[in-house]
Order: sequence, then structure tokens, then C-alpha cells
Amino acid sequence: MSRMKYLVVVAFVGIVGSLAAALVAMMKGDSSSGDAHRSRRMARALTARIGLSILLFLLIILSHWMGWIQPTGLPAL
Repeated sequence: MSRMKYLVVVAFVGIVGSLAAALVAMMKGDSSSGDAHRSRRMARALTARIGLSILLFLLIILSHWMGWIQPTGLPAL
């Protein structure tokens, strides 16, 4: 179970990192490289963030289904 915690933390770091990369691409004011290159970099970073988020969600669903993680917290009504 502790492996799952590390895997989730690594996925969150990857998601935040790709979001930061998109922010840097958006904020960078270098006009010599052109807007098309900057937009392409930002789109790739945001696509990676979406892909990592979906992968993390599916991993959590699969882990619950396989019994690797157990739900905790408030009981469902």
C-alpha cells in the first residue's frame, strides 16, 4: 500500500510540473521564437497534464477494484 502513496505523489508532482511548464511557456515574452512555437509548447504541456490526470484517476479506480487501496473517511449515506 505504501507504493501506491508514492506513485500518487509522483503523479501529482508530474501534473503540477506540466502545469508549471505551460505557465512558463505562456508567460515567456520571447518574440523571436514566435507565437506558434510558444503556443505549441503550452499545448503539449497542457496535454501532458490532462493525460497524467486521467492516468492517475484510472490508476486509483483500478487500485480500488484490485483491493490495493481501501476507502477511508466518512461513510456513504
